[in-house]
Amino acid sequence: MLGVLLLAVLALNGLGLPAAPQPQLRGSQCIEHDCFALFRGPATFLAATQACGRLRGHLMTVRSSVAADVISLLLSGDGGGGPRLWIGLQLLPGCRNPGSLGPLRGFQWVTGDNHTSYSRWARPDRDGAPLCGPQCVAVSTAGAPVPSEPVWEELPCTAEADGFLCEFHFAASCRPLAVEPRTAAAANVTSSYSTPFGARGADFQALPVGSSAFVAPLGLQLVCVVPPGAAEARWGQEAPGAWDCSVENGGCEHTCNGSAGPPSCLCPADAALLTDGRSCSASGAHACENLCEHFCVRSPDVPGNYSCMCETGYQLAEDRHRCEDVDDCLLTPSLCPQRCVNTQGGFECQCFPDYELVKGECVERMDPCWGNDCEYQCEPLGSTDYRCICAQGFAPVPQDPRRCQLFCNQSTCPADCDPNTPENCECPEGFILDEGSVCSDIDECENDDCPGSCHNFPGGYHCICGPDTALPGQASTDCFPNTVEDTGSGEVPASPEPFTTPSPPASARVHSGVLIGISIASLSLVVALLALLCHLRKKQGAGRTDLEYKCGAPAK
Repeated sequence: MLGVLLLAVLALNGLGLPAAPQPQLRGSQCIEHDCFALFRGPATFLAATQACGRLRGHLMTVRSSVAADVISLLLSGDGGGGPRLWIGLQLLPGCRNPGSLGPLRGFQWVTGDNHTSYSRWARPDRDGAPLCGPQCVAVSTAGAPVPSEPVWEELPCTAEADGFLCEFHFAASCRPLAVEPRTAAAANVTSSYSTPFGARGADFQALPVGSSAFVAPLGLQLVCVVPPGAAEARWGQEAPGAWDCSVENGGCEHTCNGSAGPPSCLCPADAALLTDGRSCSASGAHACENLCEHFCVRSPDVPGNYSCMCETGYQLAEDRHRCEDVDDCLLTPSLCPQRCVNTQGGFECQCFPDYELVKGECVERMDPCWGNDCEYQCEPLGSTDYRCICAQGFAPVPQDPRRCQLFCNQSTCPADCDPNTPENCECPEGFILDEGSVCSDIDECENDDCPGSCHNFPGGYHCICGPDTALPGQASTDCFPNTVEDTGSGEVPASPEPFTTPSPPASARVHSGVLIGISIASLSLVVALLALLCHLRKKQGAGRTDLEYKCGAPAK
C-alpha cells in the first residue's frame, strides 16, 4: 500500500515538471525555391534531424559558398555569441584516413551523398591521424580566422550543440506582394507573411508555395499557389472573383476593374472569364489543354466552359484542375495477395520474405537444395543457387564438385577408417598409412625422379625442370613429356639417347583371310614346281633319243 502511495505522489510531481524547452526559430532566408532556417536551443544531432524532419525538411547542406553566406547572414541577424549549430554532415561508424577521402574526409550529407564544391574545416591538417565515427559536424564562428566565415567542427553526435540549421526545398515560390497606392487606404498597406516551416515576418525575398500573406488594413488573406496548368506560383484565394485592385492587380489575369462597385476582372474580347473569376480562357484550339493537368474537355454548348479529367490511377483534386494519385493499396479487397506498395498512377505487389511472386500469387520459395545431387551435403547460396560441401578431411573433386575425395594439406592427417572394421583405413592420394590410423605424406623427392630440383608438398610434388629438359625452368612432374608426332613418312625419329631394341611383339591370332591367302600361294608354288619338273624330264628324254639315233647311222 505504501508503494502505491509513493508511486502516486511521484506521478503527481511528474505532472508538474516543466517540459523540455523546444528549439526556437531565430531567423530564415529563402533563395528561389530553397529556404533555410536557424533554430536555437540545446539539441543532439539526432534531435535536430528529427526536428527538421517534422517540418518536412532536413539539416542544412553547405555545398557552396552561397550556402555559407546564408549561414553568415542568419548568424548576423541572430545576435548570439559564436554558437555551435548542427549541419547535415555526418561520419558513419568506422575509422578512415582523412587524407585520402576528399574535401569531406569521408563524411556524407544527410541526403546520402558527398557532392560538394566547398568545405571549411576548423582543423585543416589532422597530422594524418585517422578519423573514427560516428562523428557529426557543427558550424561556429568561434575560433574562425574570419568571423564572417563560420568553420566546421567535428563533434560526437551525442553532444548537445546550441542549435541547428534546417533546409527546405519547394517546387515554386512567390514574390512578396506588389502593392500600388491607388487609394488612401492602399498607401498605408502593410503585409505580413507566414511560411510552411513556421517563419513569420514582413521581410522576405521569396515565399515558398503554401505561404500565406495577410494584408492590413484591407483584411485580405492570400495564399501562394500554383494555378492549374501554370509553371509558376502566384498569390490567390479560395473564394472566386477579384480582390482589391491595388494588391497584385486584384488577382486578375488581364484587367482589374475597381472604378465602380466591387472589384472585378475583365478579359479580352476573344476570351471568356473562367469560373474562378480571375482567369481568362485563351483563344485557339489548344486553349483548353493548358488549363488542366491531364485532359481538358470543352463544353460544346457553353463557350468557354470546360471540365478536366485524369489518367487511370489519378483523380481530380479539390481545385478540379490538378490530378492527384489514388492510393490503390487502400482499396478493399486488397489488390495484392500479401503486400501492396503504392506508386504514382499505379501500385506494385510484393511478397513476404521467403516468398516470391509467381503469376500474381505469392508462393513459398523452393529450397534451392531440394533434389540436389551432392555426395555429402548441400549448402544454399541465396534463394536460387547452392554449392556442395564435404565432411571434415574431405574436399570437392576439382573436376566434379559434387563428389568428395580425401584431402590433407599437412604432412600427417588422421586416416579415414571404417568404424566397424578399424583396421580398414584409407588415405588421400600421395599419402601412406602409417602407425595404424595416421596418414603420412609420401616424399616423392627421395626417389630422385626429378632431373632438376624437386619440391615436395602434402599429397604431391613437382620438379623445377633443368635446362637440358623439354620444359626448362617450368614446374612439372614430367620434364620429358611425349611430344613425338606421327608424320606419316615411315621414318623413326632420331632419339637423343641410345635405346635397346625392343623384344619381339607377342603372337596374336591371324585373320582367316590371311590364312586363305597363304594356302592359295602355297598351292600355286607347288603346281609351278611340278610343271618345272615335268618340263626338265621331257627335255632330258628327247636328248637321249637324238644321241642314240646319231650313233646308229652308217655314215658315222
